[in-house]
Amino acid sequence: MYADAPLAKASDSQFFGPKVLVFLDAAAEKAKDGLTWSEFGELMLALVRLSITTLDAVNQMTGAEKKEMVVEAVAALFDRLADKAIPPVVWPVWLLAKPSIRALILSLTAGAVEVLLPMVRS
Repeated sequence: MYADAPLAKASDSQFFGPKVLVFLDAAAEKAKDGLTWSEFGELMLALVRLSITTLDAVNQMTGAEKKEMVVEAVAALFDRLADKAIPPVVWPVWLLAKPSIRALILSLTAGAVEVLLPMVRS
């Protein structure tokens, strides 16, 4: 469904890729000592907002391409930081549930892009 290589189309926008990478680096720095799911959710929403705001100004892309880039950015965040929000006690369960949770989060993100876009524009 979505590319496994995060930010595969980041070159489509000269500003999107670098902004997302800076955000991911800052988020990783914040998560050095661990992360709660609440903090992870806040980071995810902040990344979605940043992505939508940045891509909304790009005219040469379709809405579907923009949505895919937002989802790829969230996938990169998930792949990089979700493990830091998991207590060691539940790691065996996490290893089994992680692919399903990732798919759910990416599906929710795809839907959220359409809902959040009017809110970001106002």
